[in-house]
Amino acid sequence: MTYDLYIGDKTFSSWSLRGWLMLEKFGLPYRSHMVGLYDGTMAQDMAELAPARLVPTLKTPQGEVIGETLAMAETLAERHPDKALWPTDPAARTRARWLCAAMTAGFSALRGECPMQLRHVNKGLPVSDAVTKDLSRLQELWDYANGASDGKGPWLFGSYSLADVFYAPVCARIVGYDLTVQQSARDYCRVTLNDPAFKTWRAEGLKVTYDPFPYDMGCTTSPWPVA
Repeated sequence: MTYDLYIGDKTFSSWSLRGWLMLEKFGLPYRSHMVGLYDGTMAQDMAELAPARLVPTLKTPQGEVIGETLAMAETLAERHPDKALWPTDPAARTRARWLCAAMTAGFSALRGECPMQLRHVNKGLPVSDAVTKDLSRLQELWDYANGASDGKGPWLFGSYSLADVFYAPVCARIVGYDLTVQQSARDYCRVTLNDPAFKTWRAEGLKVTYDPFPYDMGCTTSPWPVA
């Protein structure tokens, strides 16, 4: 009963990080397959997964191919109810689904202007009004999530859930571009980036070197924060 997960470069592929965390954090058996995002082999690497064209893509033990992270999340939650991928409380579960959908459909300025990279911290990147609005909305949604957790844990809904999976790359962007957010948001980012699974993902990504670096923002850089 092993899943096959097709992912892109770990230093840059935010959607791949989400797919990997769904399996890694909830102890689901899987094999990872790297797809060549930057060496021109992506179409070839994914040819047998049609009609899927993007990473991450999941293949079930029965051979069913699933694209899109929301579909992957719902499928895994349905197949493994004992793993509690969604919050167990009905109200919290509703909010968590909302937050995940909001992530996939929104925050286009933050995603477009601050592409995820896990190598260093970019300092002094000009922040547009659109990114500032995205960060404000992010704070609003995270506060809304925390209202359902009753302070039971460090994650958005107390215990780790799919909502934390979907917002992990957002935390990486906030830290990776030294973006200004409220202390509560910064604390949540610190928890996310210091989680053992996230640190394992980043460490694997750092083993690969790039010349040129895909996302050179022309900024002064500082080392990635270490707890």
